[in-house]
Amino acid sequence: MSKVIIKKLAESEIEERKIRKWPVWTKEISVFDWYYDGDEECLIIEGEVVIQTNEGDYTLKAGDYVTFKKGLKCVWNV
Repeated sequence: MSKVIIKKLAESEIEERKIRKWPVWTKEISVFDWYYDGDEECLIIEGEVVIQTNEGDYTLKAGDYVTFKKGLKCVWNV
């Protein structure tokens, strides 16, 4: 099973999950290592990021709803 799951959610799903009430994380242009010690979900609001993993690279763009699975080691290219 992939450790990065990307979906497109309908507006109704975004509202149902109350995603718009989640905290907003911002980051300047940078490259950094990251490790997920638990499952984490996010909605990309704007911009683009490339996540490099052992499974391959994932390009995330505005509108992508992403689940990062526990145990994922990756490099973020913001």
